[in-house]
Amino acid sequence: MLRFETAGESHGECLVATLTGLPAGVPVSLPAVDRELWRRQQGFGRGGRMKIETDRAHIVSGVRHSRTIGSPIAILLENKDWKNWTEALPVEDIDGGEDKKKPVTRPRPGHADLAGSIKYNFHDARYILERASARETTARVAVGALAKAYLAEFGIGVLSHVIQVGEAKLGRLASWQELVALSGRDEVLLGCVDAEAEQRMKAVVDHAYKTGDTVGGVFEVVAHGVPVGLGSHITWDSRLDGKLAQAIVSMQAVKGVEVGFAAEGSASFGSKVQDTIHYDKQGRHFTRGANRAGGLEGGMTNGQDILVRGMLKPISTLRKPLESVDLATREPALAAYERSDVAVVPAAGVIGEAMVALVLAGAMIEKFGGDSLSEAKRNYAGYLEQVRDF
Repeated sequence: MLRFETAGESHGECLVATLTGLPAGVPVSLPAVDRELWRRQQGFGRGGRMKIETDRAHIVSGVRHSRTIGSPIAILLENKDWKNWTEALPVEDIDGGEDKKKPVTRPRPGHADLAGSIKYNFHDARYILERASARETTARVAVGALAKAYLAEFGIGVLSHVIQVGEAKLGRLASWQELVALSGRDEVLLGCVDAEAEQRMKAVVDHAYKTGDTVGGVFEVVAHGVPVGLGSHITWDSRLDGKLAQAIVSMQAVKGVEVGFAAEGSASFGSKVQDTIHYDKQGRHFTRGANRAGGLEGGMTNGQDILVRGMLKPISTLRKPLESVDLATREPALAAYERSDVAVVPAAGVIGEAMVALVLAGAMIEKFGGDSLSEAKRNYAGYLEQVRDF
């Protein structure tokens, strides 16, 4: 069973990630992990925090001589901004510490501030927003990079692109080759494969900048080379589409998820939605007329590319704050402003890749087992032979 956890606060000393269940022998490249962390920080519309942090993964256990050894993997990620918060957020209380706090008493609409303060009985939302912050996803991307390394050993790739920012949409499908080229760029604007559509998206972000607003959008994660038969139809919690949906919606600011072309299908007739089945006798494998199901049927992968979209609401921290109430006085007040982003859709796509990779790696380990990578590959090769002989 593949399992990960993260710890740490946005302005704490560091973030911590642990990953348990990855077999021994998986090759690990620190530059590859750091590249994923870099990708998460890119995109037009990011805030000042990205100018402070240069994320680097520091693996302290579970990897030796560039390969996993089967034990739990622990990763530390330094927060460089911690030096500015050591007195505001110390682990131990200090003399005069009350005066050094940076309290947040005007909760932001759309954020975890108010609900979390009520739940944990804090009259200062600082303790809530520090953990609710999307800074936590840095740790997810780090362990997701290791899941990607595992999947790559089986010829499986996971990438993303932006298909909508505000009302500006891509309006066409993207090829796997376009996604590969996009992921290799050293300059990232808005993570769209089409230059003309990307400029329209940029205009939307520009407008948000000028008006002190924020803007959301939609990212699409594509998993390529996934075999048929991951997941199961037999219980509600073993269905892979459900696991993927939960993984994407668990991301900060994601309010909706779509597998395949669900929205379009819900407004169509069945004859226009289902992916017709065909058989290639020469290649001895089944094919499909389309991929509207997004690579999943009955909770199982069907051999097509997996398509999962995350619908990201606009960031809830606005430079022109919305109406709120002060927790101390209970009087009307404008919501607090914390240094923040204007648009984060490209970054959300990279985080979505990590979450999809972790779910798929878990499904592969569940099906093919193996305490070592070589054992898992033998099991996988036997399964592929079974599929070919079906």
